Amino acid sequence: MMACKIGLLFLVIALSFGVYSTTSSEYDYCVVGAGPGGLQIAYYLQKANRNYIVFERGSSAGTFYKKYPRHRKLISINKRFTGKTNKEFNLRHDWNSLISDDETLRMTRYSKEFFPQADVLVQYLNDFATKLNLSTSYNTNILNVSKDAFNDVFILKDQNSKTYKCADLIMSTGMSTEVMPTFKGAEFVETYGSMSLDQEDYEGQSVLILGRGNSAFETADHIITSTNLIHLVGRSRVRLAWATHYVGDLRAINNGLLDTYQLKSLDGLLEASINTQMTLVKHDDKYYVDVYGGTGRMINNTGVGPDNFAIRDPYDRILSCLGFKFDFSIFEESAQPGPCEGKKKKFPSIKGNFESTRVPRMWFAGVVSHSLDWRKSAGGFIHGYRYTARALHRILEWKNHGVKWFHHEIRTLDVLNMIVKRINEASAPYQMFGVVVDVVIYQPGGKAFYVEEFPLQLVPQLQRYTGLPEGPILVINLEYGKGFSGAGKDPFREDRATGDPADAHNSNFLHPVIYFFRTPPTELIGGSKLPKPDRIHHIVEDFLTNWMAPNSHIIPLRRFLENVTEKDLRNFFAQSCFKLAMTHSTLPLACQDQYLKGSGLPGVQNLIAFAQSKELLT
Repeated sequence: MMACKIGLLFLVIALSFGVYSTTSSEYDYCVVGAGPGGLQIAYYLQKANRNYIVFERGSSAGTFYKKYPRHRKLISINKRFTGKTNKEFNLRHDWNSLISDDETLRMTRYSKEFFPQADVLVQYLNDFATKLNLSTSYNTNILNVSKDAFNDVFILKDQNSKTYKCADLIMSTGMSTEVMPTFKGAEFVETYGSMSLDQEDYEGQSVLILGRGNSAFETADHIITSTNLIHLVGRSRVRLAWATHYVGDLRAINNGLLDTYQLKSLDGLLEASINTQMTLVKHDDKYYVDVYGGTGRMINNTGVGPDNFAIRDPYDRILSCLGFKFDFSIFEESAQPGPCEGKKKKFPSIKGNFESTRVPRMWFAGVVSHSLDWRKSAGGFIHGYRYTARALHRILEWKNHGVKWFHHEIRTLDVLNMIVKRINEASAPYQMFGVVVDVVIYQPGGKAFYVEEFPLQLVPQLQRYTGLPEGPILVINLEYGKGFSGAGKDPFREDRATGDPADAHNSNFLHPVIYFFRTPPTELIGGSKLPKPDRIHHIVEDFLTNWMAPNSHIIPLRRFLENVTEKDLRNFFAQSCFKLAMTHSTLPLACQDQYLKGSGLPGVQNLIAFAQSKELLT
């Protein structure tokens, strides 16, 4: 009887401290968030037959996109036609589809609009989850995440206090928390998530919009037909996507207010640090703004100081469009990933392998991994993070299950053809330029491993993450030139491009760059740039992004590879090989492949057998 009482007492204590739960479920992988990033990593886990679960707080997939963007038009292009049937090539220009083996699951089949409606994406994501039978738990809001360091497992708790345990946790919640202003008077501001979408509500009003990104300009375009004027204020200059080549910068579909500003139609832009300099005062149902840090400039009708500054007139509404950040509030100290430093503080701090810098076995997929390529590449959008999710899965497959990174074992002679095929078709290095690369590892005996879609930041740890042997390497990267890219530069100037192979290193547009290292680098410059290689080759830019021209693209590449391998990589007819064999002590690789491996006979007998087989000698 005493033993029963002691056991019951222990159970009560264990339950009160959360040590023991009768409702706990255990998985190898927990994915939090059933947005595009979460569904993409779930697809790979499903395909590999892993024990996983996806938690989604909403009643269906893509909950975030049921409300955002507020004005319902996506800015990721939906290019249905390219003139080609190659599926991999077409993904280069289909920015909304996730990757799967089901060809019906392409956003190009869901909408004919070049910029589809957000509701269409929601339908697509739910079809993706349903048709592929992904293991998803809806209406499950994970509110608490901790880690049991002793057992090396994560403990997740939902809104019903049900607990879940997993060895590896993949966070794919997106940037779900709206950034709010903190200046004096911020209580008068309407947020992006709460502002009215009815254009009539803005008729005859003067509106100040805080922020200078796509959400701010999208909002301005929506209400511009109704307002007296619209002013946008932000801490930095406008960065145009066509100048920076960064898809997260201001897109042409949203930048109509730039016209009305420069053509002096009352609308305008102003540079000021919102949270450190701004003060907002309400007077007679109008809002007066001081963006100069209380330096005596006029903020109401009785103010003193200079009378010629940009936003001296009052506004009827102040709208905040400052973007979104990662939600750190659900993590206990034992599992707190912490933010990045500086300008990227809205993202969780992660390493180049998508793992938390603070919490082992906590991984990040989707837009939350964008800190690795912020303002550089497309990792903040579906057409970028569908590939980083695949890279994360390959990392986990090798780490946890001994599955080597996806690669091809080919002949040295075939490296040229493989590079040409990949630079003209592959979508991952094309969209994730400067971030995802292909790697060739040369091996003895005329062999090579061709590694697809490897994170550039992990190149110094190539063997660790691929499970492949060492050797001299080629890194095939797609890059923009430095000549005209960047905010404020003119991307349309007359001499913006070159077509001369001898001038390929001055190419401005996206083009392949191939680095050769006799010994793979042990570290990167600044953590993200390759060090000086032993040899480098730029393939000259091409207006059609079709690097197949024999003289401009193929021959210079072949000569580069010949210098790297110190081999003749030309192809020969059988007759030419026979003549070379009679007059040279060494033969091109193509001839060696044709007959030195043929009959197994040594020396002259092998040559004679080859010649007879080709009817060159009777």
